[in-house]
Amino acid sequence: MDSQLKHDITKYVLQNAIKYKGKANPGAVIGKLFAEHPQLKENAKELSKEVMKIIGEIAKIPLEKQEEKLKDIAPELLEKKEHEEKDIFAFVGIREGEEVITAFPPEPSKYPHIGHAKAIILNYELAKRHNGKFILRFEDTNPELAQEEFYKIHIDNYEWLGINPDKIDHASDYMQEMYGYAEKIIKDNHAYMCSCPQETIKKNRQEGNECECRMIQPEKNLELWKDMSESKEGKYVMRLKGHMQSTNSTMRDPVMFRVIDEPHPKTKKKYRVWPTYDFENAVMDGIEGVTHRLRTKEFELRNELQRLLQTICGFKETQIYEFARFNLEGVESSGRIIREKVQEKELLGWDDPSLTTLVALRRRGFMPEAIKSFVISTGITKNEATLTWDDLIMHNRRLLDSGCNRYFFIEHPKEITIENAPEQDVEIKLHPDHADRGVRKFKTHEKFYVTEKDYKEFKDGKLYRLMDCVNFKKKKHDFVFDSLEHEKYKEHGDKIVHWLPADKSNVDIEVLMPDGKTIKGIAEPAVEKLKENEIVQFSRFGFCRLDKKDKSKLHFWYTHG
Repeated sequence: MDSQLKHDITKYVLQNAIKYKGKANPGAVIGKLFAEHPQLKENAKELSKEVMKIIGEIAKIPLEKQEEKLKDIAPELLEKKEHEEKDIFAFVGIREGEEVITAFPPEPSKYPHIGHAKAIILNYELAKRHNGKFILRFEDTNPELAQEEFYKIHIDNYEWLGINPDKIDHASDYMQEMYGYAEKIIKDNHAYMCSCPQETIKKNRQEGNECECRMIQPEKNLELWKDMSESKEGKYVMRLKGHMQSTNSTMRDPVMFRVIDEPHPKTKKKYRVWPTYDFENAVMDGIEGVTHRLRTKEFELRNELQRLLQTICGFKETQIYEFARFNLEGVESSGRIIREKVQEKELLGWDDPSLTTLVALRRRGFMPEAIKSFVISTGITKNEATLTWDDLIMHNRRLLDSGCNRYFFIEHPKEITIENAPEQDVEIKLHPDHADRGVRKFKTHEKFYVTEKDYKEFKDGKLYRLMDCVNFKKKKHDFVFDSLEHEKYKEHGDKIVHWLPADKSNVDIEVLMPDGKTIKGIAEPAVEKLKENEIVQFSRFGFCRLDKKDKSKLHFWYTHG
């Protein structure tokens, strides 16, 4: 039984169980399933067994847990009062009419992944729900990391997610303004120029010791600051006067500016003196007037430092809220490691089907609406969570199930001859619930293809049915026609299988699986009319996206079951 059908049985069992104090009525559940999937009537016996099994499993779960599970897999089936959307941003406490400006600041150094998607969607949604403004800001003030190609990659990925920024900024366009604020805090004796070796700075910060450079007067610091752009790399850094004995190590006189002799993808060699993350982030929030920002909690220790920077620069403080990152089980998320694996050919690229980069999810066939629904469902909490692919797939399946047409795909095809099977013109709906989409037509006689797996499971004397076609039995090494009527199969049948006529009109296809393996087989001729990027459901196999067409075959990527 495929995972989609099991999902549908579970949701209707849960819905009925909740309505009747924990125990579902099998007849009511089967009625719901027949209404949604009329073709299941052909296999009512097998369906009934699975329904009873799942009813038994659900009955063991306390009622409140049943409600939680239904809320997770099919919230639309809860009573209206149960699933009215909760305002996940209520804790921010935004007053009516309050100005809201949010921002998302990616570094253009790697492909965005689903974690970036959560951060950008949350900030975008917060702004839009309060008629505010959303800024996409590239934090590109480290020329050693920023790369030209990634600006467009980020923009394209976020457009695909449905993000339409009110403004796109580049921090590297604000270098003169940032230099101005650097001079201001030097003049106000909040910063100083340090010529200590990097090892000494590191040691002093670890031990909480101030260096002699801290005592230099502002006038001299300003001279050294102005000379910095002409000095060799590493001779000077500009440091903030924090608190060297602070328990928060980020406050121990952190470096704010340093010299980097590396061409920048946008400004080339115009600048050599570049701000560190904390200065750039805090000051850019101030320049842009960012009022609220949601970000992952690895930045939590930096809040104290960034608040101090905004205060001494004269900005209104940005209200920042942290949330925990979520990890998807078994998925690599480190940009450095992914880059290495791509270079070493261990991955197909940044869009390898095993990854959760947005380009990979898009190429596999995940819908942007599903990603948005998924990341919002993970909530805004500081509790770390490890999720599975199934958690994400659940949201995508809801969208694909009603939208995707069905086709037959036979992996590892095995030819059989059903003796005395009549010639037929068979019509099967493109979608069982949408008759208006039309049908697929087949001419059949005695020769068919079935999957190797089904072939190996055929047993002597059992009655089988080729879906919407014929009933047959296996007799030793032969297959013989039994009947056409579905009613006879319902009374005595064992299994329904999908099939294709054994003729030359079938189309060779390959399906790339998430583990990198390729499954080969044949599909019905109608798939030739599909367009690249179209997603379909291959019956009893799964959802797949047409990635590429060539003269000899069609290449699909497996989305999920």
